[in-house]
Amino acid sequence: MAPTLPALLCLGLSVGLRTQVQAETTPKPTIWAEPGSVVPWGSPVSIWCQGTLGAQEFRLDKEGISVPWDGQKPLEPGDKAKFSISLMTGQHAGHYRCYYLRGYHWSERSDPLELVVTGPSGKPSLSALPSPLVTSGGNVTLQCGSRQGFNRFLLTKEGEDESSRTLDGQRSPDGQTQALFPVGPVSPGHGWTFRCYGFYRDTPQVWSAPSDPLELLVSGLSGKPSLLSPRGPVVTSGQNLTLQCRSDAGYARFALSKEGGRDLPQRPARRAQGGLSQADFPLGPVGTVHGGRYRCYGGHGLSSEWSAPSDPLELLVAGEWPAGLLRDRPSLSARPGPSVAPGENVTLLCQSGNRTDTFLLSQEGAAHRPLRLRAQAQGGRFRAEFSLSPVSSAHGGTYRCYRALSTDPHLLSRPSEPLALLVSGLTWYLSVLIGVSVTFVLLLLVLLLLFLRHRGRDSHRKSGATDRGPEDRGPQSSSSPAADTQDQAIYAAVSDAQSEVGLQLDRRQAATSEAPQDVTYAQLNHSTVRRGTAAPPSPPVGEPPADPSEYAALAFR
Repeated sequence: MAPTLPALLCLGLSVGLRTQVQAETTPKPTIWAEPGSVVPWGSPVSIWCQGTLGAQEFRLDKEGISVPWDGQKPLEPGDKAKFSISLMTGQHAGHYRCYYLRGYHWSERSDPLELVVTGPSGKPSLSALPSPLVTSGGNVTLQCGSRQGFNRFLLTKEGEDESSRTLDGQRSPDGQTQALFPVGPVSPGHGWTFRCYGFYRDTPQVWSAPSDPLELLVSGLSGKPSLLSPRGPVVTSGQNLTLQCRSDAGYARFALSKEGGRDLPQRPARRAQGGLSQADFPLGPVGTVHGGRYRCYGGHGLSSEWSAPSDPLELLVAGEWPAGLLRDRPSLSARPGPSVAPGENVTLLCQSGNRTDTFLLSQEGAAHRPLRLRAQAQGGRFRAEFSLSPVSSAHGGTYRCYRALSTDPHLLSRPSEPLALLVSGLTWYLSVLIGVSVTFVLLLLVLLLLFLRHRGRDSHRKSGATDRGPEDRGPQSSSSPAADTQDQAIYAAVSDAQSEVGLQLDRRQAATSEAPQDVTYAQLNHSTVRRGTAAPPSPPVGEPPADPSEYAALAFR
């Protein structure tokens, strides 16, 4: 028994040494695919296996197959072999390993190579929520979805830091399956281009065609540009539309994004009027796909950082759509009427006999977005009341209203017949101001009239007292030239005041009324006294004056 143990020890040592020598002389080979391990359906691909010099044969195994997939002689200089697949299909997809023979020993098998085929099914969609332009340091969610029922989705990131992630698909309310990939925080200076694929769990190496690439753009804090629609926020289906992004910050290029959209077109800037930089984004004939919310961004040179986003532009598309749900146009009326004075209230009533979720009211030429109200059902009709109060001159113009459904709020019906709202007249505060001013002027004229009348009476009383002096003065004139001149000035001033306030007597009544006769007689009496007549003529019958001094008062009246 004793000699047997040393013999076994020597045998084990010999086997271990041979294994070590074999490992040192036949190291594990490396394996790779050209042009890559993800191969489009029907394209050629080559699998390379590299060992050491002196290899006599290379073999390739495919996972799931018990016999070698292929065997090849080494190529010069004798350390590698090439396995070619001329037409890539689903049966070629899978895991591969290779090994080689050197001398009497086979090498260890290489690490596995996963060969994937893409394209037997349609590509999924890839979008960024809420937008493919992300603030520096922010996060974004990438949505990969398809209607082909994939239960697995894979997201790949291109560039130097290439990577991939896989998530299970979830059924969404619109009937498609999708996966939501959180991405972030993002920063400028790095590539942020993504693609996604869909596949089934039981065939993990057979993917769909790749989605269109999605590039995330990193926005900074530089000044935001402005986004304009020359046709206004409501555009008729079929019209050509070009959106304009402009800024005074001197950006070299602009990018346009649509909320929920996958594309992020870019345009070089051009010099516009007033020193602004501007880029035009033609949308072509407008259709259902163009309705939505847009923003634009400005960028300097080739920097990956972009400006802050512009204010959103909501684009509404009106027309007669194939489904026919918005075919009928609504009606528009004004209560109490289409003509209104400033400061008053007016209500524009938009209604339709067809199902409507929302009504929109648009003012022709206005830059602001249309007013939107939820429809109310009443008496078998749908209606909305747009109250404009208090009305100002800015409310004047032409109005139209539209119908919309909640399933797609950016698609509108054809517009109603236009309604012209006329705003005219003085404002209430201006009317009050004019009334107060007129009343004040009339009050001043009345006070002036009373003052002149009082002054005239005092003057005539003094003149009468002078005439009733000593009896032996003999026949003289009852008034002096100075007093006569003063009476004439008072009478002229009173006449002017009466004409200003509208109280002058009608000429035709003056010919028949009694008051003017009294005034004329008083004037004649005053003229007689001035000529020095000893006794005044008798007054008209029926109206004898009680005192001679009343002649002057009659003259004033």
